[in-house]
Amino acid sequence: MLSPAWSARVTVIPTTRGGPLCAIHRQYSFMTNLTANALWKGVTSVSAAGKKRGRGKKIHSKSVKDLNRGQRLGTGRANIVWPGLNAPVFRGKEIVEMRQLPPDPDREAELIRIRDAMDKFRPVKIPPIERGWTGAKMPGRSVGPPDPVGDEKFEGFDTKVLEFKTVFTMSANLGRKRRVSAFVVVGNGNGLAGYGLGKSPNGKAAIRKAKNRAAQKLQFVELYKNHTIYHDIFTQFFYTKVFLKRKPEGYGLVCHRAIRTICEVIGIKDMYAKVEGATNVQNITKALLTGLTQQETHEQLAERMKLLVVEQREERDDLPVVIAEPSQCQQVRDKIAADEEHDYDMIHSKGRVELIKPKSLPFYAKFDSYKKKMKRLAAFRNQRQRQIQIWASQQQ
Repeated sequence: MLSPAWSARVTVIPTTRGGPLCAIHRQYSFMTNLTANALWKGVTSVSAAGKKRGRGKKIHSKSVKDLNRGQRLGTGRANIVWPGLNAPVFRGKEIVEMRQLPPDPDREAELIRIRDAMDKFRPVKIPPIERGWTGAKMPGRSVGPPDPVGDEKFEGFDTKVLEFKTVFTMSANLGRKRRVSAFVVVGNGNGLAGYGLGKSPNGKAAIRKAKNRAAQKLQFVELYKNHTIYHDIFTQFFYTKVFLKRKPEGYGLVCHRAIRTICEVIGIKDMYAKVEGATNVQNITKALLTGLTQQETHEQLAERMKLLVVEQREERDDLPVVIAEPSQCQQVRDKIAADEEHDYDMIHSKGRVELIKPKSLPFYAKFDSYKKKMKRLAAFRNQRQRQIQIWASQQQ
């Protein structure tokens, strides 16, 4: 007795030469025993041992096809009416009988067209508001608040992806090990922010790890009138140098795209920033948050230096206005050191100034007519600015 998988059928075929010809037909095979999912898995997947050795890197190009799409129950190559399958049993009071219909030449062509359309890649459509820096890529996209911890929920928080890439590590047993690295920033828009790094073989798991770690390392950033920073800042992390300048309301965020995303999460609306040196996203983030958390408010500066903090703004014609004063002014002019810095922006810039490349002269700068015009306007150059400075010094 043979098992059903190995049972066979012998067919005897008479021939004109010699004895009869015997043909063996197998009744069962893997095509009839296995399901469609198992067959497709054998074609489109790679074994565990093969994955460890780096095989199947282009296996994603093979997609599973649903061969049932476009098919109708009871309809095949032979166009036959089957009562109860593709036709009703009764039509009125008459019983529908099985009969042969004319062949349909367009049926096979339509099935082939439907199956070929399954191989075509359909890009994921993302709403314009949810897009990142470059279309459908993850950097710049919002992935929601961190996961709740017990009964505490992160209401009002949002997570933005800053970096999303594939990394590899080499090991003696597994060889090249592939993982996904995600670097995100979390904030509530009111001064609380934190960054985190997560790695996992799965992209979603890496983002989840990163945003939960970022939620555990939140830092508070002081905001001046809830729209900008208190003073100009110079900060550095390894070879990445960042210059931050505060701007009036309505200026906007003119800076690197990673800095703009971080500022939106923190709640900064108006600021100018310039990055010099390495433009590594992680270094930029660490340098930015280090500088923002170390900024000094007007009251703290007045208490530290025991002096008045005076502001001069262009819209007020540079008239000095006291914005902070210490509890006790102990210094007099004779006790102030000669080399002590009193410029508010230079106190926190650490003597660093951003590199401003000189603009190239226009082509008409060499013309004699342009030189004559500049000589004629030399007497009136900076006249308005000098007049405002005189008014400010005389407090008129």
